[in-house]
Amino acid sequence: MLSHFQLKEIKNNLLHQEWTFSFFYKQKRYEGKYFKDGSIKWSFFEGTEKDKQYLETCVHDLMLYHVYEEH
Repeated sequence: MLSHFQLKEIKNNLLHQEWTFSFFYKQKRYEGKYFKDGSIKWSFFEGTEKDKQYLETCVHDLMLYHVYEEH
């Protein structure tokens, strides 16, 4: 489970939208950039491919919730 998920918008124009995010997973801190097309660029990733797939799904779901859905 992810904990302490944080995001910050770093670019927002008609062509490009980017956010930075960070969180903890299995007592390790992860950081990266999330792009408007749903792609993720990790600053550093330490873990298995299975963990990476799981975390990318979690980040995508959290971004949909925090950025694209109206609350």
